[in-house]
Amino acid sequence: MMQGEREWIAVAIFAVTYALISGRRLKVLPLNRPAAALLGAVLMVASGVLTPEAAYRAVNYDTLVLLLGMMLIAAYLQLAGFFEWAADQILHRAGTPQRLLLYLMLTSAGLSALLVNDTVCLLLTPLVVAVIVRGRLPLLPYLLALATSANIGSVATLVGNPQNMIIGHLSGISFARFAAALTPVAVVGLVINYAVLRVGFRKVLAVARIESGDSVATVPVLDRRLFVKVAVVFGLVLTGFLAGLNLPWTALAGAALIMVLARRDTHPVLKLVDWHLLVFFAALFVVVEGLNGTGLPERFRPDLGASVPTQAWNLTWLSVLGSNIFSNVPFVLVAGRWMSGFVNPDLMWQVLAMATTLAGNLTLLGSVANLIVVESARGHIEVGFWDYAKFGIPITIATTLAGTALLLLGQ
Repeated sequence: MMQGEREWIAVAIFAVTYALISGRRLKVLPLNRPAAALLGAVLMVASGVLTPEAAYRAVNYDTLVLLLGMMLIAAYLQLAGFFEWAADQILHRAGTPQRLLLYLMLTSAGLSALLVNDTVCLLLTPLVVAVIVRGRLPLLPYLLALATSANIGSVATLVGNPQNMIIGHLSGISFARFAAALTPVAVVGLVINYAVLRVGFRKVLAVARIESGDSVATVPVLDRRLFVKVAVVFGLVLTGFLAGLNLPWTALAGAALIMVLARRDTHPVLKLVDWHLLVFFAALFVVVEGLNGTGLPERFRPDLGASVPTQAWNLTWLSVLGSNIFSNVPFVLVAGRWMSGFVNPDLMWQVLAMATTLAGNLTLLGSVANLIVVESARGHIEVGFWDYAKFGIPITIATTLAGTALLLLGQ
C-alpha cells in the first residue's frame, strides 16, 4: 500500500469512528461507543494501516490496569455502602440548601480526585437524586454541581480521569509533582464553580427548604468493617502513589489486597467494573495509533507561538476546542505527539491535562460524567442542552482562565 493511500484510509477510518462515538446511535448502524471504537480498531488492521502486532503495541496497558485497579477499589466502597452513607450524611449535616450545594460539590470533587470521575458520577447520581427528592429540593442545581465538580476535582491527580492517566504515562510526571501543580487549579476551580451556581440559582435556593421525606426508603447502613479495610488499603495505595511507585500496579495490588481481606465472593465485585469503558479505551488506542502512524498529527502540528506564555495560552484554547470536537482522550493521544516541540514540555503536559479536563464542563456532551448524571436522573428531570450550557460555558471559561494563569505563575 502506498503511503498516500494509507494516510487517506487511516483518516477515513478515524473520522468514521469519531462520528460514531461522538454522536447518537444511528438507525443504520446502532453501535454504542465501545462497539464503534472496536469497529474502528478492526478496520485499522483489516485495511492494512496497522499490523496486528502494531495494534497490540498501540494499547496503553498502563492506563487500562490503572483504571481497572481504581474501579475495583470503588466497587468495594460501593459494596460497603459508602456512597449511600456519604450522600445521606451530606443531607443530614447540611442544614440549608446552599450549604448542601457546597457539601455536594466538595464530596464530588474529592472523590473524583481519588477515584475516577466517571465512576464517581455513576455511583453517586442515583443516591444524590434520592437524597434531593427526599429533601424535596430542586434537582437541577445539585445535578449540575455533581457533574461540574466531578470534572473539576478530577483535574487534581493522575488518577482523577482517563486522560490524566494517559498523560501520566506519556509524560513521566510523578503523581506528587502533578498533584502539587494541579491541586490549586482544582481548588480555585471549585470556588468559581460554587460562585457561578450559587449566583445562578440564588432565587431557587433562597425559597427552598430541606424537608424530611419519611416516605422514602432509608439508606442502607455503612458496613464499617469492610469500609475500614478498604480505607486502610486505599490509604496505602495513595502513599505508594506519592512515594513514586508504579501507579497501575500499585492500584491493582491494592485492589487485590482488598479482595483477600474482604473474604467475599468476588463475582459481585467484578460485575461492578465498567468493562465497556476498558474495551472502549483499548480499541481507541488502536484507532488513534493508526492515525498517528501516518505522521499526519506531527506534520500538521499548529504553530502555537515561541514563548512559554504564548504556547500555554494557545494550547489551552486549542485543547478546549479539540476536546469538545474530538473528545478529550483522542485529542490527548494526538496532542501528546506535539510536546517535544514546546519550550517547556512539562508545563505543556500540565496545561493539556487542565484544559482537556475543564473543557468537559462546556456543554452537556463535553464529558461522559455529564451524560452519566443527566441520564441517571432522567426519570425525575429532563436536563436540556441549554439548561446545562448557560452554566457550563461561564464555568469553563472562568476556570480555564484561572487554571492557565495558576500554572504559569507556578513556573
